[in-house]
Amino acid sequence: MEKNELYTVTIEDMSDEGMGIGHADGMVMFIKDTVVGDVAEIKVVKVKKSYAYGRLEKIITPSPYREEPFCPVARQCGGCTLQHLTYEKELDIKKNKVLNCLARIGGIVNPEEYFEGIVGCDSPYRYRNKMQFPVSVRDGGNVVGGTKDHFDAFSCRMNTVLGFYAGRTHSIIPIEDCKIGHRVNKCIITAVSRWADKYHVTAYNEETGEGILRHVLTRVAFRTGELMVCLVATTRKVPELEKFISELSREIDKFRAGGNNIKLKSVVLNINREKTNKILGEKTILVNGQDYITDYIGGVKFQISAQSFYQVNPVQTEKIYEKALEYADLKGDEIVWDMYCGIGTISLFMADDAKKVYGVEILPKAIEDAKKNAELNEISNVEFFVGKAEEVVPDWLEHRIGDYDKNVSKIKKGVDVVVVDPPRKGCDEKLLDTIERMAPSRMVYISCDPSTLSRDLRILLEKGFKLEKFTAFDQFSRTMHCEVVTLLTREENK
Repeated sequence: MEKNELYTVTIEDMSDEGMGIGHADGMVMFIKDTVVGDVAEIKVVKVKKSYAYGRLEKIITPSPYREEPFCPVARQCGGCTLQHLTYEKELDIKKNKVLNCLARIGGIVNPEEYFEGIVGCDSPYRYRNKMQFPVSVRDGGNVVGGTKDHFDAFSCRMNTVLGFYAGRTHSIIPIEDCKIGHRVNKCIITAVSRWADKYHVTAYNEETGEGILRHVLTRVAFRTGELMVCLVATTRKVPELEKFISELSREIDKFRAGGNNIKLKSVVLNINREKTNKILGEKTILVNGQDYITDYIGGVKFQISAQSFYQVNPVQTEKIYEKALEYADLKGDEIVWDMYCGIGTISLFMADDAKKVYGVEILPKAIEDAKKNAELNEISNVEFFVGKAEEVVPDWLEHRIGDYDKNVSKIKKGVDVVVVDPPRKGCDEKLLDTIERMAPSRMVYISCDPSTLSRDLRILLEKGFKLEKFTAFDQFSRTMHCEVVTLLTREENK
């Protein structure tokens, strides 16, 4: 197989990145923009030792699962990789991905026996409450992809552009409206572009480090309608910020006139002078309104700042937490430990049904937010710790319960339920050892990566836990990511 050769390929499966998988000349081929069931003409673009990457040239026979993308730049953009796939098939692929991971990596025989199904979104679009738009310029800069035709299609003539990075690059695909974000973002993009053009607010250039405006971050509280706009800049001396407030307010007023319940509550300026891929810097300055917005998960209220971690799909998040609460099966007298607690979302969600909830998180700012949210909701039966759970928990049990036997490394009492919601890399191995010593009767594992979940389940099962059931959730529609909530139990004599 050589680069630039053409092949006819039948797509047999989908990769974790949403690429179609087929075979040609005895090699596995990965092809973006194809779906299971397609027969397509492919041009080879990269050849490795045992696999190759191809570019879709044309569809010869379309898959019965293929549909027209909702977004006009779906193929160029590096965000949604599954817009050309029916939503029903997307859920089926995610379900099979979870089951395959648990069988292949977790070593679980017949995982279907424990599977309670996959919960899809009410709509696979307009679900994100947070967006981060890099900024560039139409003429020059790092804008790519048929710019003039694309802008003509959107009837947009501004020189300053906001968009997303093309797949595997830092070249920006300009957009006017992202179809998985809230509709109000269209107003924000228009206001930023018009203001930056009019008052010569220059876009940041990654290569030279010159320019002012790097990103625009937006947050929308779906329950309250409160809106935050965060400008990320290289300097606090951004020209004509008052004019930006006026421009933004006009666009929001027009949006509200259409019957939309949106209230501009917060405009902040974040300073990031570093030559880095990190979007936000350490310093955030209030420009207008307040430095947070308020939203709810269930009946729990949360204050969300520009730098707060908060789930991007609030509707699905509430379903996930309700399932976690169901699996925890709290009767009111349990002690619960919430590992990787973040700003306390799960801890506070469960507090009303438990005797006491303890949250652990390594990030001090997150714990600060968690404590504020507990006060905001007048929840007194929660306590939060900064640090690594595998260090915090044994120390707490030794000093507060006094029943931690260092010699046999067993925690004999004091923990009924453990909840973990780790990052994509899964749980730290030392944390799994700590959970073994805690010996909770129930453990709820919330995972955003079925492969690392499966790896950790294999370890936990070897430590005496028993898999009871699990449910998958489509938290990130139109991408290959999904979440899984799993219940494990442990017999006392184990």
